[in-house]
Formats: sequence, structure tokens, C-alpha cells
Amino acid sequence: MNQGVLQTYREHLPISSSTPMISLGEGDTPLVRSHRMAAELGLENLYFKLEGCNPTGSFKDRGMVMAVANALERQSRTIICASTGNTSASAAAYGAHCNLSTVVLVPKGNVARGKIAQAIAYGAHILLINGSFDRALAIVRELSERHPIALVNSVNPYRIEGQKTAAFEISDALGDAPDYLCIPVGNAGNITAYWKGFKEYHELEATTHTPQMFGFQAEGAAPIVRGEIVESPETIATAIRIGNPASWRSAVEARDESGGLIDAVTDEEILAAYKLLARLEGIFCEPASAASVAGLIKSVGNGLIPRDKTVVCILTGTGLKDPDLANQIADIPLRELSAESDEVERVILSL
Repeated sequence: MNQGVLQTYREHLPISSSTPMISLGEGDTPLVRSHRMAAELGLENLYFKLEGCNPTGSFKDRGMVMAVANALERQSRTIICASTGNTSASAAAYGAHCNLSTVVLVPKGNVARGKIAQAIAYGAHILLINGSFDRALAIVRELSERHPIALVNSVNPYRIEGQKTAAFEISDALGDAPDYLCIPVGNAGNITAYWKGFKEYHELEATTHTPQMFGFQAEGAAPIVRGEIVESPETIATAIRIGNPASWRSAVEARDESGGLIDAVTDEEILAAYKLLARLEGIFCEPASAASVAGLIKSVGNGLIPRDKTVVCILTGTGLKDPDLANQIADIPLRELSAESDEVERVILSL
């Protein structure tokens, strides 16, 4: 039975005797070995970490459980976040689980409907603002400083603590750290968290080395790659449509300390990877998740990732977060037939 990340990794987390050990069953997500895509790329050891298998369908649950546990420990009754989708779903779920009021600021028109549907279902108070995610984050930071409201975005260090447990899981599953970790970069808390986790495990001699961290932003929302804030970020990958990442500095540190890189991939490359994952591996992820695979494909092609190394791609959320996209880009037509077995048979045999 999955005990949740607080219980499983409590010795590695900032947990005290008064920390409530809450859980919705987060963590312990599958590490799936690739067969078809690995063969296509000529890689010997390629794995996908399916973070969409967390309770609300994204990696956010790992950090949220730690942040909400800390909010409860400090006797907060309200939690707040800015969100492009996944954070709102996770905050609302854990808020409901713990009888907390959850307030979410969302940039109008920049969030997949599936994610907002989750926050609505969990009973969050959703406020749409006519501004960017970065503006929404600035507002909630200001309000949490003025009032006894717990901010649960990744600027909260407890979020990073919870999210680092994925690095432990990968190392435990492989028996060592991978050589390369490919990961999407939006607000940059996740690359920060993974690097923290890999470093801590290595310091404890649980692994023999640390991986090179390869982070990937969408080309239209790539402030770290460009070295400047992007005022109006644009990408089909809404979860990483962020122009001024809160964890910018720590993401650069993860890149530099690990000997890795942070690069950009186009929307076309993201969509191509999104389709390949589904059709070659049977894995349906959200577009932002596919940025890690798009980056992998690009890096292998550029000779930056050797083919004999162990590589893990982080797939941050399930494709069910944004089902409209799959319908919009469908290139296999739906065929309407009569209810006669002969006609169905003829079509099947012609495929």
C-alpha cells in the first residue's frame, strides 16, 4: 500500500513530531522503461517517470502534501496559490482533504479546462485575473505576507522538499542515479527539487553519482534560455507558459552544478514528442510533459546525450489534463459505419 511521500521519506523531509502525516496516496509513481522510442533513438536505457499517476494527475502533489502539512502545523486555515492549472488542482484537492479554504488566482484564458475543472470539483475559490501568471504570483505573494494565509506555490520551500522525493524514487528503482535527467522547465521549482534530491542521496552515499540535468523550456516561454524576462510568454504547453520563473536562480545552479543544460524546444517539437509518446509507448501526457522528450530527441540528435547512458524523462502530468488538444490535432479520422458486421469487417481488413 502506498503510504505517501511524508511517511515513506520522512527521514529526508522537514518533519517534526507535530507535522500531520497527511496523504492522498501521492508518490511511488511508475518508472517505465522505453522499448520502441529507445530503439528509434538508438538509446540503450531510456525510462519515463509517470508523474501523471499522482492523485490529481501531476507531480505537484508531491510538494503540495508537504506544503499543506506545514500549513496545518502552523495552524493556517486558508491556502493560496497562483496557477496555470496543475497547482490549482493539487492545492484544491489537499485543501479539501484537510478542510482548508483554498484560493486560486488564475491568468484568464491561459489554462487548460481540464485543470480548472478539477479545482472547481474540489471546491476551491477561483479568481480569474486579466494578467499573466507572473502577475498572479506577485499578488498572492503580497497577500500571504499581509495575512495569515499559507502560500503554496513552489516559492514555498516545503514544496521543493516534497518534490525532491521523486529523485529518491528514481534512484531507488534504478539502484543508482541516472546519467541524464530530462525535465520540463516552467516556474523551475521541479528541476530545483530534483537536483536537491539527487545531491542529498549522493551525499548519503545512496548513489555513486549525480545526473546531468537537462531542462527544457518552450521556445515562446524561455526566459532562462534567453537570459531575460519574457513579458508575454506563448506556447501550447500551458503548464510551462511562464515568463519570469520564481526558481530561476536555483534552476541555473542545478544546470551548472550538474554540468547540464537548459535549452528551448518549439511547439512543433513538443507536439511531435506528444504524439510519439502516445503512439510508440502508449503514454498519454500533457503537452508540457512532452517538452522533456522533445528535448531528449533534440539532444540525442545534437550528440549531447550519448546513446549508451541511462536517461530518465520526467513526464509531469497526464494527458487527461488537456484532452481538447488531442482532439484538435487528431490526424486519424473517426469513421462512421452502419451496424452491420460485414461492413465493419471490410473496414478492419483494409486497415
